[in-house]
Amino acid sequence: MSFDNRESWLHLLNTPGLGFARIQKLLNLFGSATEILKQNNFPAEFKVPQKALQHLRQATLDDISLELNWLDKPNNHLLTIEDALYPPQLLQSNDPPAALFVKGDVNALLLPQLAVVGSRNASQSGLNNTQAFCYDLARKGMVITSGLAAGIDTQAHQAAVDAEGQTIAVMGTGINMIYPKNNQQLAKTIANQGAVISELPFNTPPHAHNFPRRNRIIAGLALGTLVVEATNKSGTLITARLTMENNRPVMAIPGSIHNPMAKGCHHLIKQGAKLVESAQDILEELSPNIAMLSDQLTSNLNALEQSTLEKSSSTPNIELSETQQHIFQRIDFHPVSFDVIVEQTGLPSSTIASDLLILELSGMIEKLPGAKYQKT
Repeated sequence: MSFDNRESWLHLLNTPGLGFARIQKLLNLFGSATEILKQNNFPAEFKVPQKALQHLRQATLDDISLELNWLDKPNNHLLTIEDALYPPQLLQSNDPPAALFVKGDVNALLLPQLAVVGSRNASQSGLNNTQAFCYDLARKGMVITSGLAAGIDTQAHQAAVDAEGQTIAVMGTGINMIYPKNNQQLAKTIANQGAVISELPFNTPPHAHNFPRRNRIIAGLALGTLVVEATNKSGTLITARLTMENNRPVMAIPGSIHNPMAKGCHHLIKQGAKLVESAQDILEELSPNIAMLSDQLTSNLNALEQSTLEKSSSTPNIELSETQQHIFQRIDFHPVSFDVIVEQTGLPSSTIASDLLILELSGMIEKLPGAKYQKT
């Protein structure tokens, strides 16, 4: 039986004992998931387990019917490492996932993201700081990325929602197994103002070993990580360590020396993390990374002569949407700030951030330091 590329990817992801590293080697050899599925045998040096070979030889559409039905629903996507617009910052991280199930706007994964992490048992001060920082950053177009856990994660997502900005929730469970259950409604809202994503197979329940794996995706997607509160033995420090291993900035909010929830932040600051006291501190720290991301996306798009972002064309001479026209009319050859564009257009920050990226990648506007824009 022959399969199209999407079906082939689903079979590869469900194959026991295959793993991303081996999938990547097979992709390098055969060129695509579809070609891999056509093979009866693989080179011995790849050491493909017998159970994996048997699974692939017996693959049928019935095996992936659940995933195919899910993908047929609006705003549900499978994003694979073969896709030209796989997030470049994630691709350049250590151990990127072979594929992601995405519920929501896949374009949100291309926008500049800040990972925000902290304790599940956060203090009220920590929650207040999370709300203030993330609300301000989301209003300025930064996508807030976190793990949907209780405490700091939940507050970070909610602040971005309150700001009408964009936020991404990276799941440590299957895409259709929202955890914790108390956040089911929040997850639905996030899918409408960003995306909920998971690399795990459908119906994967919460398992402790999956959450550190989830943290590497949070660190990989983001241009930097903000740690709000953490004890010295907190799992939050895993995300900070992964961020450092990706050579990206870690930022931490200081607290009282008497607060055990501040110990982890103080430890990180001693190790070289940037002490931040405002959202502006974070934007200044991430400015070089944001510029680099824009250059990477532009390069990718230039290599795709006919490719488009899923909802909006991203090649030169694009036909502008109504909101893009509205925004473009407010930008002149003199720099104008993101906040002024929000004020003049009356559009949600999330819409403006996405449309500005499209306009920038099309070469119609230029982004300047300090979140300012001008026509080219």
